[in-house]
Formats: sequence, C-alpha cells, structure tokens
Amino acid sequence: MESRELLANKESLASCDIAIFVHDKSNESSWKASSKLLVEIARHGEHTGFKVPCLIVAAKDDQYSFPMAVQESTRDSKDETNVKDVEYQAVSKPKQGGYRATHFIFAMMLLDNIGFVANMASLVLYFLFVMHFDSPGASTTTTNFMGTTFLLTVVGGFISDTYMNRLNTCILFGIIQLLGYALLVIQSHDEKLQPELCGKKSCLHGTKALLFYASIYLLALGGGGIRGCVPALGADQFDDMNPKEYLQLASFFNWFLFSITIGASLGVTFVVYVSTIFDWYKGFLISLSCSASALICIVAGKRFYRKRIPGESPLLSILQVLVVTVKNWSVKVPDNSEELYEIETHKSTLKNKLIPHTSQFRVLDKAATLPKDTEAIKWRVCTVTQVEEVKILTRMMPILLSTILMNTCLAQLQTFSVQQGTFMNTFIGTFNIPAASIPVIPFVFMILLIPVYEFAFVPLARKITGHPNGITELQRVGVGLVLSAISMIIAGLVEVKRKHYFNDHNNKKISLFWLSFHYAIFGIADMFTLVGLLEFFYKEAPQGMRSLSTSFSFLSLSIGYYLSTVFVELINTVTSRITKSNKGWLEGTDLNQNHVELFYWFLAILSMLNFVIYIFCAKWYKYRNDISFDREMLLKHLATTSNHGNVSTSSVTRFQDMPFKEERSETSH
Repeated sequence: MESRELLANKESLASCDIAIFVHDKSNESSWKASSKLLVEIARHGEHTGFKVPCLIVAAKDDQYSFPMAVQESTRDSKDETNVKDVEYQAVSKPKQGGYRATHFIFAMMLLDNIGFVANMASLVLYFLFVMHFDSPGASTTTTNFMGTTFLLTVVGGFISDTYMNRLNTCILFGIIQLLGYALLVIQSHDEKLQPELCGKKSCLHGTKALLFYASIYLLALGGGGIRGCVPALGADQFDDMNPKEYLQLASFFNWFLFSITIGASLGVTFVVYVSTIFDWYKGFLISLSCSASALICIVAGKRFYRKRIPGESPLLSILQVLVVTVKNWSVKVPDNSEELYEIETHKSTLKNKLIPHTSQFRVLDKAATLPKDTEAIKWRVCTVTQVEEVKILTRMMPILLSTILMNTCLAQLQTFSVQQGTFMNTFIGTFNIPAASIPVIPFVFMILLIPVYEFAFVPLARKITGHPNGITELQRVGVGLVLSAISMIIAGLVEVKRKHYFNDHNNKKISLFWLSFHYAIFGIADMFTLVGLLEFFYKEAPQGMRSLSTSFSFLSLSIGYYLSTVFVELINTVTSRITKSNKGWLEGTDLNQNHVELFYWFLAILSMLNFVIYIFCAKWYKYRNDISFDREMLLKHLATTSNHGNVSTSSVTRFQDMPFKEERSETSH
C-alpha cells in the first residue's frame, strides 16, 4: 500500500499495531525517505488520535542502527511495553546464554590467569636479576607495567561497546597477548638479547630495550583488552529482566573470581617455580601455551553466547552532552522535566532503554534543553537519557576514586613483599619455595571462602538484611577497604620482625610464611572489593556502556599501581632530605637497610583516612531504581528456588519492602 493511501485510510491505520520502516544503511536517500515517511505517519497519528508506534531499522546483517533509530508516534505515551527489543531478539536464542555459556568464560579466565598472575608475582624478580634493574627500578617498572595493563582495559571496554562485539574484541586482544609472550620468550631464552650487569638503575639500551618494552607492553595491551570485555561478555549471558537470571548474575561474578583465583594459584606455584628454579623462558613458554588454550576455549563457546551488538560510541555520547551543556550555558532549564528533550521508547540502538530524569547535577540538564527556534539535531540538543547516562557515570566516580588507594597497597604485595621473601627462609624441609609463590596463600583462602560466601553467607545475610545478594555492592567494597588497611599494618609488623632477626641475629632468616598473615587478609579484602566493584559497575551502568563501565574496576587498579610508583619516588625524595643518612626509606637494593615497614604504615594511615571518605561517598550515592523485572516474579522465585539457598517466609516478606519495580523518583542531593 502506498504511503498516501495508508494515510488516507483511517481504518487501515487504526488496525496497525506497529509501523516498521526498513532502509538500506548504505543508501542515504533510503534513510531520508524512510525518515520522512515515519514523520508523516507520526503526525497523522497525533492529529487523528490513532497512535501507532513506529520503528525504523537498517536492513543490514550487523543490525547497526542509525541514531534516532526508533521513534514513537507521540510524545504523550511513555508505555514501552508495545515496543519489542528487536536487537535482543535478533542475537539471543533459547539455547544461548545462562550458566552453560559462562563455563567457557570461566575456563578461559582460569587458563589465561595462570600466566597473567604468575607475571604479576614474579616479573619484579625477572626485572631485578635478568634485566638488571635496581630494587626501586624493578618495583616501579613492575607497577608501571601492571598499571598500563589495567589502564588498557578501558580500551577493550570501549572497542567492545562501540566497534566489535565482546567475543571478537576478546579474540583480537588475545592474539596481541600471544605476540607479547612470544617476544618475551625469545628475549629470556637468548642471553645475547639480555643486558649485562652495570650497577645502574637500568642497564637496558638500544635494541635490547626496544625488544624488552615491546614485549611487556604488547602483553599489557593484550591482557588489558581481554579484561576490559570478558566480564561484560559473561554478565551478558544473564537477562536482568528474568528474576532467576538476575539473581544468577550476582553469583556469576563470584564464580568469575573463583576461576581467576584457581588459575592464579596454579600460576604462582607451578609457573613461578619453573621460572625461578629452572629457566625464565620455560615459565613464559608455559604462560604462552595457557593463553593460547584460553583463546581456544573462548572461541569454542561461540554458539552458546548471547552476543550484544555494538552501538554508538559511549565516549562520543558523553562528549556530546558536555559540549551541548557548554553551548546551552545561557539557556534556562525548564522547571518541568517533562519539557526536556527525549525520544520516547528507545534511543540510538534498540537495546538502550530510557532512563528517567533525576534532579541531581541539574547543570547537565542544559544539554537536554532545546533552545527556541532550534532544530533537534545532534550537537544542538541531547536526550534526557543521554544526560542521565553521564549523571550515572559522574555518580560512580567518587566510588572509583575511593578504591584506588587499596590497589596501591596491592602493588606492594607484588613488589616489596616479594623482595622481602628473598631474604627469608624459603624451605619446607628440603623443598625450596620461590618467594614469588607466596601469593598462593591468599588465593587458597579465596578458593575456600568464595563457595562459603556464595552458599552460606549470602543466604544468611539475605535473611537478615532482606537484600537479594545479602549485602549491597558498596557494603561489600567497604569491607574490603577496611581489611586492606589492616593488612598493611600487619605487613609493617612482619617487616620489623624480619629485619630484627636478620640484622641483629647474624643474618638469621625467619620463615617465608610470616608473610602469609597480611597476604591472607588482603586476599579476603580483594574477594570482597573486586567482585563488589565488577557487579556495581555492570549493574549501575547504562546498557550501552557496560563493558566500558566494568573496565572501571580495573582502571582503579591501574591508577593504584601508578600511584604506587609516585609514592615510592616521593617517599624517597622527601625522606632523603629529613634523615641523617640522607638516604630515602626505599632507596638502594638492600631491603635490610631500608624502612619498608614505615612505608607500609604510611599506606595504612592513608587507607584508614580513605575509608572515612568512602563512607561519605557510599552514603551519597543513590542506586539506580529502574529495575525492569516484576517484583512479584522475584519473590516467587526466591520462595521456591533452592539454587540460592533456602529462603524463609520472613526473608521473602522483607523483599516486599524493596522498590524493585517503581519509577525513580526525582531526588536532589
């Protein structure tokens, strides 16, 4: 039927449930023609009272839709139930998703972290004894490498949200990581490619330096990119509109960490032992083999995954809001939020749901205010949903910043604590344990405690608090921050004891397992904080930014490692001026003459102050309240399921007080 006939025939229009316009993505005239027709239908519906929901989609295999891909015939209706999520239907099948799909992801992370965590634990020794850095140089090179690795998770998250699906992004960065391992194997195997001992801060020059930095930063790019997209790929396998899968999502992050921990345990024992006792190139070769096997595992599960189609650039959307806010600085924001600009139902890609307006950060509402006599086009006005996405990320930033110092403490466990182990008794009977293998102790604790947390703590806490996950994500992070401060206090006490025996008792070495106390406490802290952050950033993020948002957990790690480098240099600079010996606390290669214990206590004091700040940030933060599934369905599921523990009637009653399905009220802070 011609468009004019359709517009003239009210009965035909009235019988339409939905009007779908298909255009050729590669043909601009097709897009313009479809857009024009859509506007005609929409205007006719407003004039006649026949409100027909309208969709406009691109006729391409990748289903990539234009900005403003979906429009509704009227701005009066806010009911989204008549518009189906076309993108989700296009990429999801009944046999896809769920825990079956995540088994491949768990296997991938287990294998990949065998080499990745082994490097985190032992590279400081490789830099110290093979590349011939001095002690502070080896520590700062390690923390710079790890900081860069976790910083590059943002690149992986950005690419998987914008240009490639998460699986393909993971494969791309997996190949890059294999290349980095290959170069590392070559240099560690051939002594001609290694520097000679020179007694300086760094002995690397020329081609040897080029090969060295190329290998470790290809490794950083590959490892970081993988970690920027894999958590979101796994979480995508659970539909948060399904109450059963919504609860499974919280469990997924626990088992995700569990798989990482098992791989890490194998890495810091077997791989580190091979590297330090036999030969470094053999350890790197094992890491390369495990990384290749991990890549095979993730590819093997391809047909089981729910794949999210990439959409518009989240960073471009953020930039657009900021630019338009500045452009509209003199424009008055209307008192009625209903007057702010919005494209009803969906925006950008069909997967992105509308986000209700909030009155927090009102200055950003200028971006959604359409000036008079101005056409509603990009870079002139933004939708309320776009603005709210930026507000969500802004609210997250204090939480992100509050966790950085904990990761600075973590960096010490992979640098100075490992170096401490070289001055301790590493034998159990006749068996020599590499100092770099000491992190296996917190990993063992985590392997034991994660199932206890999942099967015992969560059901018990759920009965007490009435929260589906036992405690909130931010409460979980807070527990980790407290434990990290305690860990640093104990680390300082252990160092005092070690130095006392070594310096005052004829170089007597205490057992390596004295380090296990603060390692174990920090391992428990990491179990709470890392999973809490991953779940927090995934659930709270806008749907089109979930990879980028989950990478913020690792961004905190990155900044923490860089901050460690800054602290080491700053502490040495300041203390060298105030001590009688004119020597910094951490200066030189002999830890027995340094004051690492004072550095640990310095970090402990900062950690306690940071926790106080975190409490204010956590209280200030308001969780998103626009959860899309039916509360009654969740209550029914909790009352009948045994997969998440036995939930008593009193526990279910508590859930009835939780606002799972109600529109977010406008609050000002």
